[in-house]
Amino acid sequence: MPEETTSIDYVMEAASGPHFSGLRLDGRVPSSATAASSTPDSTLTLDSLPNQPFVIGVSGGTASGKTTVCDMIIQQLHDHRVVLVNQDSFYRGLNPEELERVHEYNFDHPDAFDTEQLLECTRKLISGQGVHVPIYDFKKHQRSSDSFRQVNASDVIILEGILVFHDQRVRDLMNMKIFVDADADVRLARRIRRDTVERGRDINSVLEQYAKFVKPAFDDFVLPSKKYADVIIPRGGDNHVAIDLIVQHIRTKLGQHDLCKIYPNVYVIQSTFQIRGMHTLIRDRDISKHDFVFYSDRLIRLVVEHGLGHLPFTEKQVVTPTGSVYTGVDFCKKLCGVSIVRSGESMENALRACCKGIKIGKILIHRDGDNGKQLIYEKLPKDISERHVLLLDPVLATGNSANQAIELLIQKGVPESHIIFLNLISVS
Repeated sequence: MPEETTSIDYVMEAASGPHFSGLRLDGRVPSSATAASSTPDSTLTLDSLPNQPFVIGVSGGTASGKTTVCDMIIQQLHDHRVVLVNQDSFYRGLNPEELERVHEYNFDHPDAFDTEQLLECTRKLISGQGVHVPIYDFKKHQRSSDSFRQVNASDVIILEGILVFHDQRVRDLMNMKIFVDADADVRLARRIRRDTVERGRDINSVLEQYAKFVKPAFDDFVLPSKKYADVIIPRGGDNHVAIDLIVQHIRTKLGQHDLCKIYPNVYVIQSTFQIRGMHTLIRDRDISKHDFVFYSDRLIRLVVEHGLGHLPFTEKQVVTPTGSVYTGVDFCKKLCGVSIVRSGESMENALRACCKGIKIGKILIHRDGDNGKQLIYEKLPKDISERHVLLLDPVLATGNSANQAIELLIQKGVPESHIIFLNLISVS
């Protein structure tokens, strides 16, 4: 890769998935076939159990403020990848006969939309695939034949439209359904302004269409779908309290990684664009050695800091230079690191930078030929059984070396609850 900095657009576009922070061994994980006591399952990986995106449906009457609500949610979820899919993009193109009588065409009826294509696109996004979303020309009443909007897989998918709750198959894909409620007069005023300014229509045609199609469709299809909503937002984008609560709920759901639900002693660092960007860089086969080391060290430091946060602390009071008493915590005294040679040694500098004067031991696991026999070399502190141990191995593949190292530590008298396994990347 050229030495110049990789563009931020590329880094964010190619963002990777969640990142393994650490495994605390406290006897709550399934036992492996190679250890009599409870040790990590060697098939435990991130890639085998990816996070499902959180799908939100946003419905409501025409010009009720749906897009404003969606924009506010997206702005507050700035540290997550969020895509907005508008139901309006899936309008069916009108045939010549319908174009001749366009003023009699009901654009607010469920049949005006290509729901099958909307379903297909949404399912692909949920499965982690990118999709081509059509671009609809509201002046020509046709889809663009030579252009589309590329939408990539994301953490949050927002489906927005007046009838996204109408079809049960679409509703079943949603984790949260929001109905934006607004006064009918306010909606009509907004519709007049939007259709005349953005869609090139005159006021008379807008009012005629509203009376003939929009209001009856709202009464027949949109309003009845309100009963499917999990959350109803009065006043639309002006209701900041409701939107803040919704965003807080979404963040809570996104923070619950699938692995953490299955293995309660697994902790995953919450991903941010910074973390994803660095992961993207170190996984790029064209990255320079200097950049690889730099960004890997940054990520390892984050993992080590996160792991230290799971050590036991005791309350401690100190007197500040101004004479005030500050109540804080005291660090764990009995601590050591153990690196699994050779890759684990790449995490030692970060541990030393965080813990002044820390003792670090080493364990070497070596497979002898094809018979599977393990030759183990170890150099550990003599009093390791009295210490909490941070076990270092940045890349987890089969988990065999980690299992052997943990088994050795247990044989040395280290309680499982005193072992924290720190890992950067887990692969299947």
